[in-house]
Amino acid sequence: MTLLISGGSIVNAEAVWDHVTMADRELAFKAGDVIKVLDASNKDWWWGQIDEEEGWFPASFVRVFYINPIATPRFQNTTSKLWVNQEDGGAEPAEGTSEVQNGHLDPTNDCLCLGSPLQNRDQMRANVINEIMSTERHYIKHLKDICEGYLRQCRKRVDMFNDDQLKVIFGNIEDIYRFQMGFVRDLEKQYNTEDPHLSEIGPCFLEHQDGFWIYSEYCNNHLDACMELSKLMRDGRYQHFFEACRLLQQMIDIAIDGFLLTPVQKICKYPLQLAELLKYTAQEHSDYRYVAAALAVMRNVTQQINERKRRLENIDKIAQWQASVLDWEGDDILDRSSELIYTGELSWIYQPYGRSQQRVFFLFDHQLVLCKKDLIRRDILYYKGRIDMDRYDVRDAIDGRDDDFNVSVKNAFKLCNKDSEELHIFLAKKPEEKIRWLRAFHEERKMVQEDEKIGFEISEYQKRQAAMTVRKVTKQKGEATRRYQV
Repeated sequence: MTLLISGGSIVNAEAVWDHVTMADRELAFKAGDVIKVLDASNKDWWWGQIDEEEGWFPASFVRVFYINPIATPRFQNTTSKLWVNQEDGGAEPAEGTSEVQNGHLDPTNDCLCLGSPLQNRDQMRANVINEIMSTERHYIKHLKDICEGYLRQCRKRVDMFNDDQLKVIFGNIEDIYRFQMGFVRDLEKQYNTEDPHLSEIGPCFLEHQDGFWIYSEYCNNHLDACMELSKLMRDGRYQHFFEACRLLQQMIDIAIDGFLLTPVQKICKYPLQLAELLKYTAQEHSDYRYVAAALAVMRNVTQQINERKRRLENIDKIAQWQASVLDWEGDDILDRSSELIYTGELSWIYQPYGRSQQRVFFLFDHQLVLCKKDLIRRDILYYKGRIDMDRYDVRDAIDGRDDDFNVSVKNAFKLCNKDSEELHIFLAKKPEEKIRWLRAFHEERKMVQEDEKIGFEISEYQKRQAAMTVRKVTKQKGEATRRYQV
């Protein structure tokens, strides 16, 4: 959504989620709080005020609900306007509006200027460096509070928590804490206290880039953590226990789910901070190429984490698809796979039988599932087997006589077992379809390799939740069918 806010307007926003601060200049709030927006020139982070407190806060955590124009002679009939974005979108100022430059409206126009005056590049770079260092130090404190203030106390109460519950609620937070302490130690070594703008922190991100992948497991688990906490909080004992933990550790007045959100916020904030740092780093600066490389690395990390989070949100659909296939045999799809990559009909010949069969194929990560359509009800599928993609290589087949199968082929490709002479040949109806399948197989192998690199997998808890969803949907469909028959 893009809002056009006239120059001189007062904009209020309502907090949708709690925001736990990780730096002195951030504004803490709880869901439902009303924030006065003072500067919205950056689409991701806005400057706002609650009572007498001012600070930065993520724009995605609020929704604008009130705009009150200031009716003063200076701003009457002015065309000065500021675009405020609450989603990514390449919105441009309308014709006749003034431009926003580095947080300011064009000073040549008679309009309201937001934020502080422009400073020289070295000072701005020093400000960003100081902000990053301050944020990291505060973040370490939050992680310590979670591990020592909550997790350690929970482990003492075996009458209230079992190991599985703690794994779901806290995930790998201790691994993240250990990693961040090492990362911050290296940042401190590179921090120039006398001249912060000369600091070279880009290499730190590059040296620790593989370590940031541990956030993937935590982010993927976060929704389950919230669900588990929500169930526990129905019991007043847990509400009192977590509040006692907070007070004992002398933590700020934010609920435990707000603290557990901080690693998710943090990993998403790195690209924003590095982009800001790069903006104020001259190309001749010794840190420039390292910051540019670090920005690319952290953008890739957050992109991959978001992609895997999306995949986990779709596992219910995969479980429901499997439940709809008749005569299913063997392991569940979710035991090994988390994404449907491609599907389509192909003619299939399997050595040594050599007889062509028409099947519907579903390519998931790690496996290719074969199904047969019902002769009358074409929307009904019967399970006919699967191929373990980890054990096969994909090879292109040239149009013409195939020596392995002694048949004439067109638009074909093969799956060849790495450990035996077992072969499968597949024939598409059109060359375009063959190309799409070959691309899909390439994507499947790439996905598997990336998952192995970051340790991505579906937890047993997530599998159980998906199974429960399938049973619930199946039960609802059965009841609806019985009502219809009656």
